[in-house]
Amino acid sequence: MEIVLAAGIGVFAASGVWLMLRPRTFQVVLGLSLLSYAVNLFIFSMGRLTVGAPPVLGKGAEVVSVDDPVPQALVLTALVIGFALTALFLVVLLAARGVTGNDHVDGREPHHAEPTPENPHP
Repeated sequence: MEIVLAAGIGVFAASGVWLMLRPRTFQVVLGLSLLSYAVNLFIFSMGRLTVGAPPVLGKGAEVVSVDDPVPQALVLTALVIGFALTALFLVVLLAARGVTGNDHVDGREPHHAEPTPENPHP
């Protein structure tokens, strides 16, 4: 189970970083979302990873193991904040696309980035 979780975190993180390096803003927003999901999975896994076990083992003063609720609360809060940020990023993306006419991160289309003799300052 630990290998599957570690592989999932690695795939989310690698995909997020790869998408954040892309030239279009929508891909950057998706990359940020995937990277935040990777961090959330990592924080959630720090609580304790057991499948099919009760959250508290033992009775009374003989408590052997307790699941830590703090990572679960942090991840729940981070998911809500991440959803709101993604919605805000998408609204800003649409507004910027309406103003500039394209969705590239630098605001210029690739074929307009090269200076030409008739247009020395693209």
